[in-house]
Formats: sequence, C-alpha cells, structure tokens
Amino acid sequence: MNDLMESFNNFYNIIIKLRSKDGCPWDREQTANSVRTNLLEEVYECIEAITENDDFHTAEELGDILIVISMISRIKEEENAFTFKEVIDRVSEKLVRRHPHVFSNTIAKTPDEGLKNWELMKKAEVSRNNEIDSEETKSRLDGISKIIPPLERAYRFQKKAAKAGFDWSRVKDVLGKVKEEINEIEHEIALENKEKIEEELGDILFSVINVARFLKIDPSVALHRTNEKFLSRFKKVEKGMEEKGLPMKHENLEIMDKLWEEAKLS
Repeated sequence: MNDLMESFNNFYNIIIKLRSKDGCPWDREQTANSVRTNLLEEVYECIEAITENDDFHTAEELGDILIVISMISRIKEEENAFTFKEVIDRVSEKLVRRHPHVFSNTIAKTPDEGLKNWELMKKAEVSRNNEIDSEETKSRLDGISKIIPPLERAYRFQKKAAKAGFDWSRVKDVLGKVKEEINEIEHEIALENKEKIEEELGDILFSVINVARFLKIDPSVALHRTNEKFLSRFKKVEKGMEEKGLPMKHENLEIMDKLWEEAKLS
C-alpha cells in the first residue's frame, strides 16, 4: 500500500508540475472543456485493448485515462471548484454507501441482489438531492446523459426500462420486433418517404441493440468486433485487387465480392 501511495503521489506531482508556470505550455493552457473529448477517446482505446485481451496495452490505456482524470481534477483545483481529494473521498463514500451488503447489515447472496441494493441506494440519493421533484426530471431514464453516444444511450435506456419490468420475456419476441421494423422500413422505402425512412431505420437500430441487451451482450463491443473484422477483410480485398492490377471500382464488384468471400474463409 505504501508503494502504491508513493507511486500515486509521484504521478500527481508530475501533473502539478506540468500545469505550473515552469511546466509544459500546452498542458498549462488546457481547460476541462478542451480535454474532455480526450477522456472519451482514451476510454474507447482501453475498451479495445480489453476486448483484444492485450494486458500490456490495457495497463497503458488505463494510465492514459488516469492522466486525463487527474488533469481535469488539477484544473478544477486551480479554479477552486473542488480538489482531487474531494473526488476520491466522494467516490469512496459512494462505494461504501451503495454496498450496504458489504459495509453494513444488509444481505446480498447473489450478484442480482447486490445490483438491486446498488440501485436502491442510488435512487435514495437522487431523492435526497431533490433531483426528481420537477415534472421534467421524474423518469427513471432522466439520469442518462444526452452527451453519451446514441448507441450507448439506447442501451442504457433499455437496461433501465428492463429493471422496471418493461421487458420482453423471450428472445424470439425481441427478434420478432426487429423483423417488424424491417418490414416497416421496406414499406417507407417503397413510398420514398425520406423522413419516415430515417425514423424507421432508427427503430431498427434500437431494436437490434435491444436484442444485444437481452442476450447480455454489449452492443458497442459487438460492433467494435465487427468493425475490426470488416477492416481486416477489406484490406485483403484491396491487396487482392492490387495483385490483379485492377482498380477498386463498382465495375469490378463481382471480382471484389469473390475476394471478400475468400477473405471470410481465411
């Protein structure tokens, strides 16, 4: 523990130095707003490393996340908004408060019971903070930020709704909803109604995300894997076309499609 504290103190002193008048000009001119997107970028890179079971880069990306968190905390310290100590103290208090089955007399014998305790304590906190008093902020879904990517926001909406009992009973029914939405978009495409096509496409995406949630699969992770798979196969198509001395054009789609099928088998 002493080694850990020493490492953290050394690390945070580096952050303080970088922000000082004798530090780095670039780091010194940053604001919380200017580095906030870095936080999201580093989180995605960390997710990628975890997904690929790359422990070396997972540790590196976790460090990068810590840099951004510490930088924002230091900026806020300098603005007298709050201190890094307050950040740590608040989250420590929250962890203890939301785990009464660990730090109090409440019992939780299963993961679901532990999660239920967490949600009950979280709901109590919101109530105490008067965050659900107005007509505009009394839904279970109000706490989900509008800033997060739409795919992730849809996933969180569905998880919250499911916890309230608003959920399908069988995966067959969830898949049926996807097929229903596909039928509806086919109808709108035939009518060439662009606004309705966009709406129905959104419904399809929302339904597919719901399938992932029902099967306990994170849709972001699933899509990431598909993106990487597509990238790998497309590179093989490019290489094959280059070896054949043919351009990547629609006129050569039949050849490219054949190379794609070959890439799927490799």
